[in-house]
Amino acid sequence: MINLLQADAAAAQQPGMGGFWIMMLLMIAVMYFFMWRPESKRRKEMAKFREGLKKGDKIITAGGIYGTVKEVKQGEPTILIEVDSNVTLRIDKNMVVADNSQLQK
Repeated sequence: MINLLQADAAAAQQPGMGGFWIMMLLMIAVMYFFMWRPESKRRKEMAKFREGLKKGDKIITAGGIYGTVKEVKQGEPTILIEVDSNVTLRIDKNMVVADNSQLQK
Protein backbone atom coordinates (compact mmCIF):
# COMPACT_ATOMS: atom_id res chain seq x y z
CA MET A 1 0.00 0.00 0.00
CA ILE A 2 2.77 2.43 0.88
CA ASN A 3 4.67 1.48 -2.28
CA LEU A 4 1.66 2.41 -4.43
CA LEU A 5 1.39 5.86 -2.80
CA GLN A 6 5.08 6.49 -3.27
CA ALA A 7 4.89 5.45 -6.93
CA ASP A 8 1.93 7.82 -7.56
CA ALA A 9 3.79 10.72 -5.91
CA ALA A 10 6.94 10.06 -7.93
CA ALA A 11 4.98 9.92 -11.20
CA ALA A 12 3.25 13.21 -10.41
CA GLN A 13 6.55 14.99 -9.79
CA GLN A 14 8.15 14.10 -13.14
CA PRO A 15 7.65 16.92 -15.65
CA GLY A 16 6.11 16.03 -18.98
CA MET A 17 7.42 17.00 -22.39
CA GLY A 18 4.27 19.03 -23.00
CA GLY A 19 5.39 21.66 -20.52
CA PHE A 20 8.79 21.89 -22.20
CA TRP A 21 7.28 22.52 -25.64
CA ILE A 22 4.86 25.11 -24.27
CA MET A 23 7.76 27.01 -22.68
CA MET A 24 9.78 26.82 -25.91
CA LEU A 25 6.85 28.16 -27.94
CA LEU A 26 6.32 30.98 -25.44
CA MET A 27 10.01 31.94 -25.62
CA ILE A 28 9.92 31.98 -29.43
CA ALA A 29 6.74 34.09 -29.39
CA VAL A 30 8.29 36.60 -26.99
CA MET A 31 11.43 36.85 -29.12
CA TYR A 32 9.32 37.39 -32.25
CA PHE A 33 7.13 40.13 -30.78
CA PHE A 34 9.88 41.96 -28.89
CA MET A 35 12.90 41.53 -31.18
CA TRP A 36 12.35 40.32 -34.75
CA ARG A 37 9.10 42.11 -35.59
CA PRO A 38 10.13 45.62 -34.39
CA GLU A 39 13.51 45.30 -36.10
CA SER A 40 11.89 44.27 -39.38
CA LYS A 41 9.45 47.17 -39.13
CA ARG A 42 12.28 49.64 -38.41
CA ARG A 43 14.32 48.29 -41.34
CA LYS A 44 11.36 48.72 -43.74
CA GLU A 45 10.75 52.29 -42.53
CA MET A 46 14.44 53.17 -42.99
CA ALA A 47 14.47 51.72 -46.53
CA LYS A 48 11.34 53.73 -47.36
CA PHE A 49 12.97 56.90 -45.96
CA ARG A 50 16.14 56.35 -47.99
CA GLU A 51 14.22 55.75 -51.21
CA GLY A 52 12.21 58.94 -50.60
CA LEU A 53 15.25 61.21 -50.35
CA LYS A 54 15.07 64.25 -52.62
CA LYS A 55 17.11 67.33 -53.37
CA GLY A 56 17.16 69.78 -50.47
CA ASP A 57 16.57 67.26 -47.67
CA LYS A 58 18.75 67.83 -44.61
CA ILE A 59 20.30 64.55 -43.45
CA ILE A 60 22.75 63.01 -41.00
CA THR A 61 25.06 60.19 -42.06
CA ALA A 62 26.17 57.19 -40.01
CA GLY A 63 29.52 58.93 -39.51
CA GLY A 64 27.84 61.99 -37.98
CA ILE A 65 28.18 64.25 -41.02
CA TYR A 66 25.39 66.80 -41.41
CA GLY A 67 24.55 67.74 -44.97
CA THR A 68 21.96 68.67 -47.54
CA VAL A 69 21.07 66.37 -50.42
CA LYS A 70 22.30 67.92 -53.64
CA GLU A 71 21.67 65.13 -56.16
CA VAL A 72 19.70 61.89 -56.15
CA LYS A 73 19.56 59.60 -59.15
CA GLN A 74 16.92 56.89 -59.06
CA GLY A 75 18.34 53.40 -59.24
CA GLU A 76 21.81 54.41 -58.04
CA PRO A 77 23.02 53.37 -54.59
CA THR A 78 24.76 56.72 -53.97
CA ILE A 79 23.71 60.32 -53.42
CA LEU A 80 25.59 63.61 -53.52
CA ILE A 81 25.40 65.76 -50.38
CA GLU A 82 26.67 69.26 -49.68
CA VAL A 83 28.30 69.61 -46.27
CA ASP A 84 29.59 73.19 -46.62
CA SER A 85 29.89 75.85 -49.31
CA ASN A 86 31.42 74.17 -52.37
CA VAL A 87 32.13 70.96 -50.44
CA THR A 88 30.22 67.94 -51.72
CA LEU A 89 30.50 64.27 -50.85
CA ARG A 90 29.18 61.21 -52.66
CA ILE A 91 27.91 58.73 -50.10
CA ASP A 92 26.05 55.45 -50.10
CA LYS A 93 22.30 55.77 -49.39
CA ASN A 94 22.62 53.12 -46.70
CA MET A 95 24.78 55.50 -44.67
CA VAL A 96 21.95 58.02 -44.26
CA VAL A 97 20.50 57.41 -40.80
CA ALA A 98 18.32 60.42 -39.96
CA ASP A 99 16.40 63.39 -41.30
CA ASN A 100 18.02 66.47 -39.76
CA SER A 101 15.06 68.76 -40.46
CA GLN A 102 12.81 66.69 -38.17
CA LEU A 103 15.41 66.49 -35.39
CA GLN A 104 15.74 70.28 -35.11
CA LYS A 105 12.04 70.86 -34.32
